[in-house]
Amino acid sequence: MERTLSIIKPDATKRNITGKINKIIEDNNLNIIAQKRIQLKEDTAEKFYSVHKNQSFFQDLIDFMISAPVVVQVLESENAVSKYRDIMGSTNPTEAEEGTIRNEVALSIQENSVHGSDSLENAKIEIDFFFTKDEIVG
Repeated sequence: MERTLSIIKPDATKRNITGKINKIIEDNNLNIIAQKRIQLKEDTAEKFYSVHKNQSFFQDLIDFMISAPVVVQVLESENAVSKYRDIMGSTNPTEAEEGTIRNEVALSIQENSVHGSDSLENAKIEIDFFFTKDEIVG
């Protein structure tokens, strides 16, 4: 069994579609074993996205991620990282396959509704960033 991090982003929480996204996740046999709604502070968002610090889009990303609450989650299943990335769909929702989260609910490349870890190594780092061991019940 693997674990991966999911973030339901501000564009989705503003539209009150967390449940719709969770349904897609659960319908695809990913178990949500930890979940909390938080308001990211600027310094926390900057630390989490520090890998993009030198990119031109960095400040826009930070501003977006602190614009409304997010829902952070730990998902668990066999091949959780690749399975969730498939379920999320392409970053560009117009290119995302039918039935994926981004095809169903994303507004644009920037407002693409969800984040998922891109590797097992990053999944552990990202999960540990947002959750203590006591918060994960799986």
